Amino acid sequence: MLFRARQFEFVFPRPTLVMGIVNVTPDSFSDGGNFFSTNAAVDHALELAAAGADILDLGGESTRPGAQPVSEAEELRRVVPVIEQLAPQVKIPLSVDTVKPAVARAALAAGASIINDVAAGTRGTGPADALWQAVAEFSAGYVTMHAQGTPLTMQARPAYADVVRAVDDFFGTQLDTLENRAGIAAEQVVLDPGIGFGKTLEHNLQLLAALRSFTKWRRPLLLGVSRKSFIGALLGVDVKNRLPASLACVTLAAAAGVQIMRVHDVTATVQTLRMAEAILSRTSNVA
Repeated sequence: MLFRARQFEFVFPRPTLVMGIVNVTPDSFSDGGNFFSTNAAVDHALELAAAGADILDLGGESTRPGAQPVSEAEELRRVVPVIEQLAPQVKIPLSVDTVKPAVARAALAAGASIINDVAAGTRGTGPADALWQAVAEFSAGYVTMHAQGTPLTMQARPAYADVVRAVDDFFGTQLDTLENRAGIAAEQVVLDPGIGFGKTLEHNLQLLAALRSFTKWRRPLLLGVSRKSFIGALLGVDVKNRLPASLACVTLAAAAGVQIMRVHDVTATVQTLRMAEAILSRTSNVA
């Protein structure tokens, strides 16, 4: 299996990729405001790369539950200067977490290689095809994520007849639409079940238990569970004390076939994954 993002190619099977989170925002749930300035964001991104991140994911608009949207101009102001400084300094892909076509295009022009679209083309300041067109024109990687509602409303009353089937159906529809309507090849696409995006605690647990079923699509799976509120709901721990549970999810996800982990804690995640992979690679030899 191949994932292509502009000049970057990842051939699977291979060690699990770690995507380090760089929030250039004042209001993200875990580290909002810590890296809001351009220089702070760049320094943090370089630290994550040095710690072993394979991809850096930059975001200029919080997608936490209840988050207010920001203007296109403000998101551009936050994100583009960071990309412009990072692109000449790192040899790993830069991903941009955005739903806005103009931000996606500007980010790719500045040197980004992946668009991480939490709205799967359903929101933004222009039609869905405008964002997809930018991805296609730049031959960029594209993360399409399942969500119910918007960050402002998604946790109000999420409901599904069968959340696993809903996400599975979404993946099939997206892959077909992206290739046949948008000209985005399957090799450019990563699938994200959207843990915490319009899901209850029980929905999230069901999806985590079913991750292996999504490998049938023969596309890399991306999982974002780092420090999320479902951990707090289950264990009663605040955001600063959710690393152990986040690592438990990452370990089980790697065993289930997930190829990309989007995380805040890169050093701990890299160690966890390399140890888990060393053990898993030997399980076939155990009688």
